[in-house]
Amino acid sequence: MSSPRKTRVALVFGGRSTEHAISCVSAGSIMAALDPDEFEVIPVGITRAGQWVLTAGDPAELAIADRRLPEITPETGKAVVLPADPTANGLMVLDAAAGPQALAGVDVVFPALHGAYGEDGTIQGMLEMAGIPYVGANVFASAAAMDKEFTKKLAVAEGIPVGPYAVLRSGVSLSEADKERLGLPVFVKPSRAGSSYGISKVNDWSELDAAVTEARQIDPKVLVEAAIVGREIECGVLEAETGGAPEASLLAEVRVVSGHEFYDFEAKYLDDSCEYDIPAGLPPEVTRQVQDYACRTFTALDCAGLARVDFFVTPELDVYLNEINTMPGFTPTSMFPRMWAETGLAYPKLVSRLLRTALNRGTGLH
Repeated sequence: MSSPRKTRVALVFGGRSTEHAISCVSAGSIMAALDPDEFEVIPVGITRAGQWVLTAGDPAELAIADRRLPEITPETGKAVVLPADPTANGLMVLDAAAGPQALAGVDVVFPALHGAYGEDGTIQGMLEMAGIPYVGANVFASAAAMDKEFTKKLAVAEGIPVGPYAVLRSGVSLSEADKERLGLPVFVKPSRAGSSYGISKVNDWSELDAAVTEARQIDPKVLVEAAIVGREIECGVLEAETGGAPEASLLAEVRVVSGHEFYDFEAKYLDDSCEYDIPAGLPPEVTRQVQDYACRTFTALDCAGLARVDFFVTPELDVYLNEINTMPGFTPTSMFPRMWAETGLAYPKLVSRLLRTALNRGTGLH
């Protein structure tokens, strides 16, 4: 008797955004966690220029080593394309000598991509056109969650508190009225980016122009947010397996303990400068409030699959939404898998659940 066919998972990582390296690290962790008896992995890397290549699939090559960040290059493997054609049923390897050659059908895609051209609805739209199920939020939810301006607007419409902020579109400067309204300090950040790239803390208005210039190197639209004094709290959310309301994890608190003024890229990924508490030491009623806001934010943006929702909790125990990530990090230090592990869903089971949910959901309107 032949054994049942394994589920073929195209794991896509790298990409054109500033979060290329972190996407690679996430993919390496996911690859190592997938059960080889259940899943056949097709590891597809995307270079910073946007070329798709079929990689060797070695998780060790995708890890951060001695502060060296992994990167996908054209030399990493053979070029592949994913036709936006539902009848093509999979990836095509481009071989100059043999011409295009189709790989066997792809059952589901795990787009372990962070930031632009991956977490913002672009690849989700292509996968919808190709008719291939994929892990995570759909086109609209991905785009809305990636743009911090619209995340805040949808959250406010749902009655979820957000802190004071201003949006600076291309060529626009912060008005004197907004400076008075926001006060100091403020955080300046790209509206559509993640992993703390391009974020600056401004303690004096003389520092503002340089901070805006830095943020605009990533995104011409910039947010200026009033600093909220409080604790940084995160919550994982999963789509229910059998329908119904989304599920919230135990909460995590992130504390920057040395060498960094705030939770920036190096503090997150390169330096041993953060401590984490899971579960976060909050009163039960505040924990329930954060979990409720996290699930309501997930629903308000019409998310699917998974999300990590980040909050500030003030000394007075007021809760404010910071942001939502529809494809949070899956690195060894990432909070999303760690929160779910503490909640009782180990990393391999978490990844399997996400793939099952995606296969059950399929593509198209729901």
